[in-house]
Amino acid sequence: MTGPDPVSLWHRLADTCVLLDGFHALKHAVRFGAEVPVAVAVDRGAALALAEELAPDVRDTLDALLTQIPEPAYASLVPRPHPTGVAALAVRPSRAAHLDKLAHTPRTAPVVVLDNPRNLGNAGAVIRLAAGFGATGVVTTGTLDPWHPTVVRGGAGLHFATAVERLTVAELPPGPVFALDPEGDDIRGVKLPDDAVLAFGSERSGLSPELRARAGHLVALPMRPQVSSYNLATSVAMTLYHWSLGGS
Repeated sequence: MTGPDPVSLWHRLADTCVLLDGFHALKHAVRFGAEVPVAVAVDRGAALALAEELAPDVRDTLDALLTQIPEPAYASLVPRPHPTGVAALAVRPSRAAHLDKLAHTPRTAPVVVLDNPRNLGNAGAVIRLAAGFGATGVVTTGTLDPWHPTVVRGGAGLHFATAVERLTVAELPPGPVFALDPEGDDIRGVKLPDDAVLAFGSERSGLSPELRARAGHLVALPMRPQVSSYNLATSVAMTLYHWSLGGS
């Protein structure tokens, strides 16, 4: 392939683009329309064979994108080499476009809110879940950057399949707020509307006072006595599945 040296191009763009770490992150980003200015592979042929097997719909696109580089050069570009030996940089989607999508009503699917989350991997897993369920978007409050490379790695590139932004509680999208809380009503008796804002507290301290005050409904997941909590991603999965059933 001809064109700019991919390693030099990578270094020019790394500070302003999103790291796609591994074949699956690149595959999903391409499927959902990401702009990918540079993509590299230690073994281009193996990466294209993987695409032929697992993602034939994007095989031709990856053929045009991927440049083979030596393993030491690849390892110098990423914080932790991925087993597939593939990495890419993508242009981050427009914040304004995401905010418009989050604010648009009526919605046909909920927005998931992670209130001051702490664990980067959990945040990535939630974004992957939200994309799978077709949620309108995922909003985080607090200091965690939902576009951190570790979050994008945990989300397998599916940030590009939904609207992902960080907002304050005061900036949350419109819609009835259903907040998960152990003292809330059993979710099995609650219908979650399509325009719901589904809020989940942090792994350490639960809902913030600001989010709790914003909530119109507190709902609880069924849980065996003496079990203290579920993993954050598990809680989101259970709640989105309940919403997907369409009834109480």
